[in-house]
Amino acid sequence: MISDEQIQGLSHNASHRKILQELNPTSGMSVPLIVRGRVLGAMTLVSSSGRRYNTKSLMLAEELACRAAVAVDNARLYREAQQSQQAALRAASRTTRLQAITAALSESLTPTQVAEVIVEQSMAALGASSVFVALLTQSGTELELVRTSGEQQEIIDSWRRFSINASAPLAEAVRTKQPIWQEPTETRIARYANLAQEYAQSNYGAWISIPLIIEGRAIGGMSLAFTEIQQFNQDDRAFMLALAQQCAQAMERARLYEAEQTARKAAENANRIKDEFLAVLSHELRSPLNPILGWSKLLQTKKLDEKTIPQALKTIERNAKLQAQLIEDLLDISRILQGKISLNIYPVDLTSVISAAMETVRLSAEAKSIEMHISLEANLGQVLGDSNRLQQIVWNLLSNAIKFTPAGRRVDIRLLSCPNFNSALIQVSDTGKGIDPNFLPYVFEYFRQENSSTTRKFGGLGLGLAIVRHLVELHGGTVQVESGGEDRGATFTVRLPLIQNQLEIKQDSSNSEPSSNLNGVKILVVDDDTDTREFIVFLLEQYGANVTAVTSANEALATLAQSLPDILLSDIGMPEVDGCMFIRQLRTLPPEQGGKIRAIALTAYAGEMNAQQVLKAGFNKHIPKPVEPSELVDAIANLIAE
Repeated sequence: MISDEQIQGLSHNASHRKILQELNPTSGMSVPLIVRGRVLGAMTLVSSSGRRYNTKSLMLAEELACRAAVAVDNARLYREAQQSQQAALRAASRTTRLQAITAALSESLTPTQVAEVIVEQSMAALGASSVFVALLTQSGTELELVRTSGEQQEIIDSWRRFSINASAPLAEAVRTKQPIWQEPTETRIARYANLAQEYAQSNYGAWISIPLIIEGRAIGGMSLAFTEIQQFNQDDRAFMLALAQQCAQAMERARLYEAEQTARKAAENANRIKDEFLAVLSHELRSPLNPILGWSKLLQTKKLDEKTIPQALKTIERNAKLQAQLIEDLLDISRILQGKISLNIYPVDLTSVISAAMETVRLSAEAKSIEMHISLEANLGQVLGDSNRLQQIVWNLLSNAIKFTPAGRRVDIRLLSCPNFNSALIQVSDTGKGIDPNFLPYVFEYFRQENSSTTRKFGGLGLGLAIVRHLVELHGGTVQVESGGEDRGATFTVRLPLIQNQLEIKQDSSNSEPSSNLNGVKILVVDDDTDTREFIVFLLEQYGANVTAVTSANEALATLAQSLPDILLSDIGMPEVDGCMFIRQLRTLPPEQGGKIRAIALTAYAGEMNAQQVLKAGFNKHIPKPVEPSELVDAIANLIAE
């Protein structure tokens, strides 16, 4: 018999107790469900009909409990087997999917192709309705969409490029390098109130934003949206992270491949330009040699009449100057690339600069019957600059204009003020060949020519405009070019800043031209080249100097031991003992033996580095060959005056 005390002990609350009392149980028994020594639960039997359970009933209940425990255990094992099988199938499916994704990504060579694979595979593998893929820009401050699918074009356009600090899930995931998993729309709207309208329009059930991370740094991210509310377990999330990791690695490989391809193309292009330039250089340096050597041979035969000799000499001089200019352009480019061009800055009147440059090219213009029209604004003011280099700028532009303008046309040069920028404008316009629009961006680049083939009509190395741009920028200015295209001429505009406060410029008498009188000056010339040595001797003697010439450093030392000159003029490239070795040896001697003699290096080693080496060795001055006679005489006079 079950007593009221027992019923009260079995009940959970008053309601439960009332139910038990209404059943009026008279007998009951509980039997544990045990299988393989493990208790699975219990079976309880209660009688309300007045029947009382005895030992036989208990034995029967125990047998029934044993069989029930086995059945429950079998059902549990079956369910676990089914779950394991399903998990194995899911794992195999995801492994197959990842392998397919890996294969697809391995064939993707560009970031855009990788992004396409990400979108397609994400939608197929995860059942996403919308996918965004964005990459960090080079600055690392913005994200740029590279591929989207399943979203309205209006939303795509508004998020084409956005800040890494934007209040948006994808930006936050990339910024924090942490994925943002599924959230109800209400939660997202609360977190990103600025996106409430877009979320309302899309009406997706779930959102996920995952960063694309490679070697600890985020390179972008992907956002996935699902129409239905999804429940992603740990395996689902692990699969998505593995997918994102694969995509990040593929994206980085594609970026490296693209960068390598770009670098390879740039290197190939640079090599092509270099080869073309060397071919042009060889042609341009060799061409002047033909008339020089040809007329020289004819002059030596003395078969030319008196009328032809001046023509021959002019031709030799013109081509020698052309070759010297080509070499000087190469040296200027070398100085530019090494950052070693220096300017002698002082106030300069651009009117005189332009006039001097025009005088230099006048003969070339007259030879082609090209009219040169000049317009110079009065009282323009002055600029701070190097007069020689400014003249070189204008000369280069005028030479270019004359070269590319057909005979009988015109070239205009204007000088005018630009008050808004307190600057002066120099414009050189021609009515000639013009410039192909595709070549305009490269006009001022080193070693670039619009046509470097053997069929080109115009000579030159294509260095002049590169030199112009650099010299203009050294003066704090800018240079631009405009052209309507082929056969429509071109206009080059140089802008140079004017001096803010125009001051009266007083010329110091100390800056006057040095005397060119070398009467009585004793000069020792050292040069192993007979032609150069004889020319220098002849030149200096014309100015009244007493010249002694020797062919080697050893001869020079022997001569110095007998008599000390006022000036030593020495070549650098000589056999056995070169000029630098010679001057170092000379500087070790006492003053009475020539240790302090003033020395000039006159050499074909004309680069900036060569000049530094020469001066460091002990020379007082470096003069590159070929040299203008007046320049050499002035340099000697200056050293004597010091």
